[in-house]
Amino acid sequence: MRGGWGGFGGEVDLRARPGSGRRTLARIAGFFRPYRGRLGVIAVLILVTVSIGVVNPILLKLIIDNLTGPRDLGLVYLQCGLMIALPILTSLLGVWQSYISNVVGQRVMDDLRLALYSHLQWMSLRFFTQTRTGEIQSRIGNDVNGVQSVVTDTAASLLSNFATVATTVIAMLVLDWRLTALSLGMMPVFAYITFRVGKVRRQVSTLTQQSLAEVSAITEESLSVSGILLSKTFGGQRASIEKFRRESRRLGDLQIRQQMIGRWFFALIGTFFSISPALVYLLAGSLIIGGDRHVSIGTIVAFTTLQSRLFFPMGQLLNVQVEIQGALALFDRIFEYLELPHEITDAPDAVALEPTRMRGEVRLEHVSFRYPVAPSAVAVAPEAAAAEAEGRAVPTAIQPFGVTDISFDAQPGQLVALVGPSGAGKTTVTYLIPRLYDVQVGAVLIDAVDVRRLALESLGRGIGVVTQETYLFHASVLENLRYARPEATMYEIEAAARAAAIHDRVLELPEGYDTVVGERAYKLSGGEKQRVAIARVLLKDPRILILDEATSALDTVSERLIQAALNRLMEGRTTIAIAHRLSTILRADLILVFDRGRIVERGTHAELLRHQGLYATLYRQQFLAEAEPAGIQS
Repeated sequence: MRGGWGGFGGEVDLRARPGSGRRTLARIAGFFRPYRGRLGVIAVLILVTVSIGVVNPILLKLIIDNLTGPRDLGLVYLQCGLMIALPILTSLLGVWQSYISNVVGQRVMDDLRLALYSHLQWMSLRFFTQTRTGEIQSRIGNDVNGVQSVVTDTAASLLSNFATVATTVIAMLVLDWRLTALSLGMMPVFAYITFRVGKVRRQVSTLTQQSLAEVSAITEESLSVSGILLSKTFGGQRASIEKFRRESRRLGDLQIRQQMIGRWFFALIGTFFSISPALVYLLAGSLIIGGDRHVSIGTIVAFTTLQSRLFFPMGQLLNVQVEIQGALALFDRIFEYLELPHEITDAPDAVALEPTRMRGEVRLEHVSFRYPVAPSAVAVAPEAAAAEAEGRAVPTAIQPFGVTDISFDAQPGQLVALVGPSGAGKTTVTYLIPRLYDVQVGAVLIDAVDVRRLALESLGRGIGVVTQETYLFHASVLENLRYARPEATMYEIEAAARAAAIHDRVLELPEGYDTVVGERAYKLSGGEKQRVAIARVLLKDPRILILDEATSALDTVSERLIQAALNRLMEGRTTIAIAHRLSTILRADLILVFDRGRIVERGTHAELLRHQGLYATLYRQQFLAEAEPAGIQS
C-alpha cells in the first residue's frame, strides 16, 4: 500500500503488523474499568451539555419567527434570557466535565506507566541482556506519552462529538428532512475514506515509534559517560554523528508522512463543509419561492446555525478515527511488552525465606544450563553433542555457552572459590544461585529447599552480590548505601562504610555522605565505587555472599583492607567468590576449577597445587612469574 493520501508516493513498510484492533481496544478498556463511576458522571455531563447546546438554535428560530409574526416582546425577553443563561450553565458544566476527564485520564496514564514498569521489573535477566536500554526507555517514555492525548481527551471528545452530532441531526430532521439529507449526503463517503486513511496512519505510526525508539537507543548509548569516553578515545565522533543523522532523517521523513497522510482528504472535507451553507440557502430559497410554507426565514437561520454546529464535531469524529488508529499503534507496542511472559516466577507453593532463620547452605546437584544460542549456532549444536557423547573434546568454536553437570556443597561459614579461564562458566553459576536464570537440568538448593520453590523477593533479601561491574545510582552516597536497607541508622551506615574502608574517603568528598556520585558514579574511582558497593552489601548483612571479582578494581592496599573486612563478614556465612586474582582465595575451604563449563578440579589450595593440574598452571602464571608476589598470604 502506498502512502498517497498525504501526497507522498513512497512505499509504506508493512513488516511491522499492528495487532488486533478489537483486542487492543479491550485491553485499553480494562485500564478505564476502575473509574466507571467517574466515567458515568462524565457521560451525564456531556449529554446534558450537548442537549443544552441544541436549544439555542431552536430559540433563534423562535425569536426570528416571533419578530416576523406575532412580535410578542415579553416572549422575546424570555427567549433572549434563556439564550444568555444556557451558555453560562454549559460553560460551568464543561469546566467540571473537563476536570473529571483530566483526572481520569491522568490516573489511567499513571496505571499504564506503572503496569509497564512493574511488568518489566519482574522480567528475567535474559530479557535485559537481549534488549537495549534505549528501546525499553522509549516504550515507557515515548510510547506511553504518545497515547496521553488519546487517553485524557479523546474518549470524552468522542462521546461529546458523537452526542453533539446525534442531537444536532435530530434537531435538523425536526426542522426539515430535505435540508438534512442535503447536508449529510456525503458523510458515508467521507467515513469510508477516513477508515482507509486511519489504517495507513496506524501502519506509519508503528514505523515512526520504532524509529523513535532507535533514536532513543542511539542517544542513550552514545551520549552516556561510557559512550562519550569510547567515542573520544577512538575518535568516533563523526561516525556517531552520521549514524544519528541517518536515523534522525528517517524519523523526520516518517513524521512528515504521518502528519501529511489524509491532509488532502481533510482539506476536501473542510471545503465541503464551507460550501454546504450555500447549498442549503439554494435549496431553501427554491422551496420558499416555490411556495413551501414549512420553510421559514427562522428555519433557514436555525438550520444553518445547527449546520455550523454539526460540521466541527463531524470533522472531529472523522479525524479522531485517524488519530485513534495512530494511537492504537502505540498501544500495540505497549501491550507487546505487557504480554511478554515472566520466565522466572514464584511457584504456587512458594516458601518465603526468612533471613533471620536462614542458615545459608548452598548445594548444586548435577546442574546444567545453556544460554539461548543465535540461529547461526544452532547448526553446530549437533556436532557439539556428538563430540560430548563420544568423549571427545568439544572444539572451542562450537562449545555451547553455559555449564554442564555442576555439583558442589557450600556450608555456612565456608568460602567456596570459583576459578578458571574467562568464559568457563563461573559467573553463570553465581547467576543460578539467586535464580536470575532457572537451571535446565538438576537443582540449586538453599537450606535443602529448591530455589524454584522459594519466593523471589525473600531469596533476594537473603543473598548479597558484589559484581565485577559495580553499579551505583545517580544519587548521593547515603542514598546508594540505604538502597540495601532503607531503615538503617546513620551509625549502621558508617559502620558498614568503615568495614569497607570507604568511610574516611567519603568524609573527604565535598558534601560527605550527601555527595551525589554522578552518572554511573564517575566522580569516584573504580576502587572507591567497589568499596561503596561492598559497604552496601555489608549493610544488607545477608546469609549468603556472592563475590564476582569483588576486589578486582582495588589497589594492593585497598585490597588488603577489603579482604580483612570480608574475612570478618564471612564468619558464619556462606561465601561463593569468583577470583582471577588468586590472592583473594588462598584460604578458601573449597576451590572449584572451571574449564569449558565444567568443574575439572576441586580441593584446597595446597591439594590443587599438588595435583599439578589447571589450577597449578594458573597459579604459576600469576605468581611465580612475578618477581615480588605482593600481598599473598600462605
